[in-house]
Amino acid sequence: MSEKTGAVMVVGGGISGVQTALDLAESGFKVYLIEKTPSIGGVMSQLDKTFPTNDCSMCILSPKLVEAARHPMINLMTMSEVVDVSGEAPDFKVKVRHNPRYVDMDKCVGCGICAEKCPVKVPNEYDANLVERKAIYIPYAQAVPLKYSIDASKCLKLTKGRCGLCEKNCPSGAVNYEDKAVEETLDVGAIILAPGFSAFDARLKKEYGYGEYPNVVTSLEFERFLSATGPYGGHVVRPSDQKTPKKVAFLQCVGSRDEKVGNTYCSSVCCMYAMKQAIIAGEHTAGLEPHIFFMDIRAVGKEFEDYRNRAEKEYGIKMHRSSRVASIHEDPVTKNLFLRYSADGNVVEEEFDLVVLSLGLEPPKSAGALSKIFNVNLNKFGFAGTNVYSPLTTSRPGIFVTGAFAAPKDIPTSVAEASGAAAKAGAYISNKRGHMEEVKKDEIDVEGQEPRIGVFVCDCGINIKGTVDVPKVVDYAKTLPNVVFAEENKYSCSADTQGKITETIKREKLNRVVVASCTPRTHEPLFQSTLKEAGLNPYLFEMANIRDQCSWIHMGEPEKATQKAKDLVRMAVAKARLLEPLYESKLPVTHSSVVIGGGISGMTAALDMAAQGYHVDLLERTAELGGNAMKIYHEEDGRKVRDFAKEMITRVRNNKNITVHLNTEVKDVSGFVGNFKVKTSDGAELETGSIVVAVGAEEYKPKEFLYGQDKRVVTQLELEEQMQKGPVAAKQIAMIQCVGSRNAEAPYCSRVCCANAIKNAISVKKANPKADVYVFHKDIRTYGFREDLYKEAGQVGVRFVRVPEDKPPVVTKEGNDLKLVASDTILGEDIMLRPDLVVLSTGIRPHADNEDLAKMLKVPLSKDKYFLEAHMKLRPVDFATNGVYLAGLAHWPKFTDEAIAQASGAAARAMTVISKPELKSEGIIAAVNEDICDGCAICEPVCEYKAITIVADPKNPEKKKAVVNEGLCKGCGCCVAACPSGAMEQMGFKNAQVIAAIDAALEESE
Repeated sequence: MSEKTGAVMVVGGGISGVQTALDLAESGFKVYLIEKTPSIGGVMSQLDKTFPTNDCSMCILSPKLVEAARHPMINLMTMSEVVDVSGEAPDFKVKVRHNPRYVDMDKCVGCGICAEKCPVKVPNEYDANLVERKAIYIPYAQAVPLKYSIDASKCLKLTKGRCGLCEKNCPSGAVNYEDKAVEETLDVGAIILAPGFSAFDARLKKEYGYGEYPNVVTSLEFERFLSATGPYGGHVVRPSDQKTPKKVAFLQCVGSRDEKVGNTYCSSVCCMYAMKQAIIAGEHTAGLEPHIFFMDIRAVGKEFEDYRNRAEKEYGIKMHRSSRVASIHEDPVTKNLFLRYSADGNVVEEEFDLVVLSLGLEPPKSAGALSKIFNVNLNKFGFAGTNVYSPLTTSRPGIFVTGAFAAPKDIPTSVAEASGAAAKAGAYISNKRGHMEEVKKDEIDVEGQEPRIGVFVCDCGINIKGTVDVPKVVDYAKTLPNVVFAEENKYSCSADTQGKITETIKREKLNRVVVASCTPRTHEPLFQSTLKEAGLNPYLFEMANIRDQCSWIHMGEPEKATQKAKDLVRMAVAKARLLEPLYESKLPVTHSSVVIGGGISGMTAALDMAAQGYHVDLLERTAELGGNAMKIYHEEDGRKVRDFAKEMITRVRNNKNITVHLNTEVKDVSGFVGNFKVKTSDGAELETGSIVVAVGAEEYKPKEFLYGQDKRVVTQLELEEQMQKGPVAAKQIAMIQCVGSRNAEAPYCSRVCCANAIKNAISVKKANPKADVYVFHKDIRTYGFREDLYKEAGQVGVRFVRVPEDKPPVVTKEGNDLKLVASDTILGEDIMLRPDLVVLSTGIRPHADNEDLAKMLKVPLSKDKYFLEAHMKLRPVDFATNGVYLAGLAHWPKFTDEAIAQASGAAARAMTVISKPELKSEGIIAAVNEDICDGCAICEPVCEYKAITIVADPKNPEKKKAVVNEGLCKGCGCCVAACPSGAMEQMGFKNAQVIAAIDAALEESE
């Protein structure tokens, strides 16, 4: 890599920092990843599961951490902090202090002997101080880097000059008490701030007794209760007596939506993580009765409303709506807790065994210091100051922000924004893009060798071991033919175990490896990379999924789950015996992109790629750019969305790197990542390296509430248009929420309707304070800083009426009058209005022709017909099809700022492809045995990827044969199944390999 390669500094090693670092590195930029603690991973590493998929948090995070640590373009600097920033973009000079670890990272092997000998115990921050750690420690088992560090404030040697046991007992001589802080100045072109957030201090809510009553715990503490790596091994117990609770209360909005503590905003994630915790706790503890007390449930993300329904209906979680618990007091004998709250107009007192406080998110404690060091503004809540139209940009040019430092947000939003920040930062140094030359390693030649198979069986904490008898599976694996080594690992995906596997391959001279753990969908590349490190061909690897297919699906049947795990391992070993080395070929890359959709998302993605010098073809099916934004008249951050869209259109049209195609639709897509061909309705064929899908969505057209039958019934967009012409004359206005959302036809929440309705309600009241404005709703979902709108609406006199979820208001005509009848859940009775105007807050619907485009792109749709990303948490803008990316309303309903940030993220992901000089093909592809192939052509139409062509044999022109394009082939195997002569074989899944696995499945394991 050239010394002149552009560099970006990323401050913060949580999931946002790691993702943005990986995207920058994959786009050819050097990254300095700064983390003040001993390891990366942030809060996500402390979580047990993630909603709405209930994936194991560390299982999906760990491969990212290992990848970041291994990446040659990322310089990982833990125990480090920025102390000064001077200069301007793209010529910042950043002074970094590397604080002493007191352990030499080059010498430390992570053996843990030092910690065993250390006599000092201190509260363990990673486990929310529920248990203790030693003064020399690693934060958690899968920590990256897996290197010990000494807590200088607690170490007896460093504070009192005595002890020294860790130094005396360290076999590698890694302990260094003389370690000192070192400062260095780095030249970078841009900076990304990703320091995360702090959790609210529950002690400030004295009425809940946290810190006084042992059985009142915080949500982060409860995460550690649930985690397999936590202090209780995933078992839910009461801190006071270690007994299993039967009745647990989850209290929402602790430190959020609260004037008393100064946090008036909504923390956005608490409702969902409380439901997740209640569901998981119920799975861990038979008979557990969870209760959730809340004001409004804010299930606004993709599949979130579905998750909420399942929480209530499938898992039986009792939901106490509009119930904010006033106080908690304890029975001093039983340590049980009594909650006082309002229900149906009455004050109720109810007894619980355990109370979990769902803590809100606050700015990181270091926010003030960061603001001064980086000279960036903070908003009134203390988070990084941004605005709707530049959600990733701070007040200082060249310094960007991602994740929860900008606002409370969930993981997928943080990850999408992280990629977006990478796009913004890369624009400053795009002329200094470089690429690390791949270091060629000598590969062990296994041809002719007897298979020597190593089997590594993962506990995954209790994710696997809680159901499957792992030691029995290991012992069984040792009996299988050609298995020369088998062992149990606590976490096979950790950096520590990856190193051990590498050492074992070399020591035991293994030439095949089987890992029995979780899903290859997320972890196979990680283990293949480990084989490569050890000198083995990465395709000499096989995986047995004993988590999803055994411990999870057969949770209540440990004996059968263990038996099935043995069967899967036996099958994997049988196939592994016949595995052969496979090799990828190099493919050229077309250094341009196609963006489908010319709304704000599409234009943002196009402008971000164009800013780094890449040509973009922007396709818009209508006669003008702008999309839905052109219909929005209200203001965001003091500026109309419509005006912003017009400015973007001008920027796009004036950009020499963007070609706009209006009245143009996609007719066909062929090719593969780096080399797509997009045929359009105007007859053009565009060659491109990547594709961004930003086709938007559309407003639901109501069929209910007399819409279309009476001119006094309008939608919110129509009301906005009326307000542009002057004040609305109506004296009484009724707004109805969730029209076309959260119903049988569209069960999801459309996310934007509440805030948009409230904005319009405020505007109406300000224009005519005497007007009566009613908002009929199931929940008000003004998450994040939009909670200010809800508060302002109440102050100007907007009236909110909560109605039952299954009983919307009824609008009829009585003579010439409109009549609205609704059941008020607070009053417990019906109310009747005669409004002059009824305004319907209509939901967002996916385009009807999404399915046609999805088929052309070979990407899936969700059950709600939005485009479905590769992974809801950690790949929110990627598709499973490489080279195709997703942004805006095509993905899910979202606000303007969220669409802009996600579009920048899609651009960044697209640039990881088109910025490369070349790509590698898949190793697992179809191959033709030319001696058998008779050119029958059955395989050609079967291939979804158009990877097969029938050609004349050059040696014998009368004979036809099939030829596989290695770049196009995705290894799906359809051609293999269709081939009548057996000439087609799937590399990595040859007939002999598959038959061996099937035969093994039919054998008895005992």
